[in-house]
Amino acid sequence: MIEHIVTAFQQTSWLERLAVIFGIIQVLLSKNNKVSNYFFGILSITLSMYVLFGAKLYAEIALNMYYLIMSIYGWWYWTTNKVAKDRPISSCSKKEWQVVGAIVFGGFFLFYFILKGVTDSDVPMWDAWVTSTAWAGMWLLAKRKIENWILLNISNFFAVPLLIHKDLYLFAALTSFLFIVAIFGFLKWKKIMRLQLN
Repeated sequence: MIEHIVTAFQQTSWLERLAVIFGIIQVLLSKNNKVSNYFFGILSITLSMYVLFGAKLYAEIALNMYYLIMSIYGWWYWTTNKVAKDRPISSCSKKEWQVVGAIVFGGFFLFYFILKGVTDSDVPMWDAWVTSTAWAGMWLLAKRKIENWILLNISNFFAVPLLIHKDLYLFAALTSFLFIVAIFGFLKWKKIMRLQLN
């Protein structure tokens, strides 16, 4: 098993390696509430889509397309919108939780039926769940809602074994790293929220 993992790491493409490096930079910048996180996120997302296509993780590709759209939106929202630029980190309202629920469960069923009916995916339920929870997390990140870290970590928790199942060990290692950083991101944003109140 260990030899198989080492071999898989050695056989990772440069595209996968660069995607992981840019992904690490993105999440560290995001943890610190830096708008430049979106630039590195866009680079990582674009490279990741090529890698995921080869692994037949189609919902993950759709997730990355959504990440790309949300990253462009988030970058615009944080830099050009005066209200958004000055918007503090906050918690979800009841209405926003309803949107999150709609994204998670609506997205799950949509992706599951598409993956099951149209693609040759061997993990439609798993892939759909990872994707729909991450979609909700990215929407919350763009809105500067602290709960984004919770949704993203639900996605990460299920994504790690999925990526290992697909022999994408470097992506699994990145996702494990993202899981840990998301915990610290949540704590850091909580501290920022407390400072905003002073």
